[in-house]
This record gives sequence, structure tokens and C-alpha cells, in this order.
Amino acid sequence: MDISDLKEILRILEAQDITEFELEQDGVKLRVCRASAAPARVDAGHPAPGSAPPAFVASPSPSSPAPAPAPAAAEAVADGTLVKSPIVGTFYRAPDPNSPPFVSVGDRVKVGQVLCIIEAMKLMNEIEAEMAGEVTRVHPENGQPVQYGDPLFTIRPA
Repeated sequence: MDISDLKEILRILEAQDITEFELEQDGVKLRVCRASAAPARVDAGHPAPGSAPPAFVASPSPSSPAPAPAPAAAEAVADGTLVKSPIVGTFYRAPDPNSPPFVSVGDRVKVGQVLCIIEAMKLMNEIEAEMAGEVTRVHPENGQPVQYGDPLFTIRPA
């Protein structure tokens, strides 16, 4: 694990307001805790003038599996249900550049069908439909960065 991986972990934890995280990878154990009273800032290790330094603390801990990403959040909107990003990463509509998109506007989807991929820390996370219906809108462009809670798709329930 290099410093860029650690910075990306810290950014994700801050974006998702996670206060405690444990990871074991290649014999290295990492435990990150953050005080919930003051939000931490990650800016290449340099806090903004007048602000407190990041409240992240790394310490050894017993082996524990890393938490799995949360499922995509859904929110009702006028023309259907909004599917939101469960993680921070890069949005991809297809499994590779030469393949057709997983879904397009007008497609009918089933529960569990892959809608897109979000790449986070070099991991490809498939985002699946949690409801059956018709895709009425694809919000981000292919290859666009997305944040936690950003709209991905609008699906009109079947």
C-alpha cells in the first residue's frame, strides 16, 4: 500500500462520513479512527490555515474484514426512482471500452441486473438494480467521477 492508496482511503472515509475503518492487506493491518465531532480534512497532509489537523489515527489492530460497499441508494423523484452512487469513484457504463453499455435509456431492468461499474481504488464495483423498471435517464457521462450520493440513473418502476 502506498501513500496514494492511503490518501484515497481517507478521502472515501471522509466522503461517506465513516468514523472507523479496518483493513488487512498483504500482511499489513491498518486501523483508521476519526473523531466524529470535527470533520477531518485531507489535503496532501497540509490542513488549511486556522483549521485543526486531520483527526485520523492509524494503529495496529486484530485482523478484521474490510466493510463492503453499501448498496446503491434509491430515492423517489417525479419520473421514477433515483439510483444514487453508494461510493466515490469513476462511473463506467460498460465493462470495457469496446462493449455496449450495460443499460441505456428505454431499457427494462430486473432486480439484480448490473447497471454500471464504479471504479474505486482500482477495484471495479458492479452497481445492480434494486428494483425492476424502465431506465428513463442516465445521469453521469461515461468515465466521469462520481461522489457518494450522486445520481446515477432514474428508473420508472415496472
